[in-house]
Amino acid sequence: MARTEKQELDAWKEYVKNIIDSTPIDLLETAEQQRTRIARLEADAEAWFNYYFPKYTFAVPAAFHLEATKRVLENPEWFEVRIWSRELAKSTRTMMEVLYLCLTAKKRYVLLISNSLDNAVRLFMPYRANLEYNQRIIHDYGLQEQSGKWKAEEFITNKGVAFRALGAGQSPRGTRNEEVRPDVLLFDDIDTDADCHNPEIVAKKWKWIEEAAISTRSISAATLIIFCGNRIANDCCIEHAAKLADHVDEINIRDADGRSSWPQKNNELDIDRVLSQKSYAAAQKEYFNNPVTEGSVFKEMAYKPARPITDYSLLVCYTDPSFKDTKKNDFKATVLVGRWQDEFHVIKCYLEQTTTARMIEWHYTLMQLIGECSCYYFMEEVFLQDILLKEFYAAGKHSGKVIPICGDRRSKPEKFMRIESLLEPLNRNGKLFLNENEKHNPHMQRLQEQFLALAPKSRAHDDGPDAVEGAVWIINNKEAARAGGNITIIKKPQSNRAF
Repeated sequence: MARTEKQELDAWKEYVKNIIDSTPIDLLETAEQQRTRIARLEADAEAWFNYYFPKYTFAVPAAFHLEATKRVLENPEWFEVRIWSRELAKSTRTMMEVLYLCLTAKKRYVLLISNSLDNAVRLFMPYRANLEYNQRIIHDYGLQEQSGKWKAEEFITNKGVAFRALGAGQSPRGTRNEEVRPDVLLFDDIDTDADCHNPEIVAKKWKWIEEAAISTRSISAATLIIFCGNRIANDCCIEHAAKLADHVDEINIRDADGRSSWPQKNNELDIDRVLSQKSYAAAQKEYFNNPVTEGSVFKEMAYKPARPITDYSLLVCYTDPSFKDTKKNDFKATVLVGRWQDEFHVIKCYLEQTTTARMIEWHYTLMQLIGECSCYYFMEEVFLQDILLKEFYAAGKHSGKVIPICGDRRSKPEKFMRIESLLEPLNRNGKLFLNENEKHNPHMQRLQEQFLALAPKSRAHDDGPDAVEGAVWIINNKEAARAGGNITIIKKPQSNRAF
């Protein structure tokens, strides 16, 4: 036996042992007590899950888990797409729901489809193992394994419930369990990174899903269709399914307020730790359902050591303050950009999900770096402008040193267009540089990651490139004004304040 086969067998044995050990039964329970208990559990799906699957329910479910299960169990005819982040138990939750429906005789034929037959068989392993070895299921619902009809890719229980695994592209024609067509269609990990690089492959796979896989269902029988997966690309089968579904459930590792979406299992420190071990692009795709195509606009960023501060003809410190005073939402960005000859140098960068107080501290650090040189301080105007100005003013009173910051009042075009049109040609022609002395600074690394992630319609963070664009635009206009150029600056109606 090959080593890999032996390892797989050992893993299976260990998995089975854990199921058996975690599902003891009460041998002293009377038949009447058993019937009463089963009826009570079947009336409460969460209690049912907790009793029959203690191995999987160690963490209290989040609100989105409860809502998802309620939708599935209350709607026999239902199409749902679960775009849940990694570590949110989308496959496990779905398995418990499906086994509940099958063991309580509400569904009779489950077809599980993945990107390959091997992967579909792997995803079916927990179903088969629990039906075969879960002592509580066997005690309450009878022996499930049917002799001669129990294979890894297809098995039928003694109660006549069928389970079949299928890989994308395989022929599902004639898929029946006696007279019953599949009434549960599960699509799990149907997309792959390699396939999503080729739009023709995605289109072909989706055509097969619509015309072959989904068509295995009966028109007259209520059918549950669930897609489980991450949004790993802008063009993928999950996106196609979302256009047809009754409900699309998109849950990221953190919610809109930057907090863990499942705090009962994933605490903030653990999330921070895992995300710190991944690139920005990888984290966005796997944990925030935000596929990032690196290098679509900025192929790479150039580095060069910064000049002495006194060498720069013009310096601009530009800040994009973001809207929320929190460490878990938008990035606050402050960059110091200098003009040297015909080049633009990002001398220093601060780019972090942090508080306004921390952002203000950055400015005092930059003032020390700039010393006696002249520098313009600008901040993008936002609807919280007055509140931010007050905080800057309070910091100035406390330190005794005023930051002469002004609001950037121009009426800005669309952000992506601004950044691409102004900065991409500079970068491509060797006129935009990041400070090589800061190459290993996490802030400068984040700036590079955000530049590389920039793409049309992308949801990737772009606060850093936006701040650089603001600084370069102001430098160009200041230089043109010095040279006597005719500069027209479109301004918002608010007054420009410095303090």
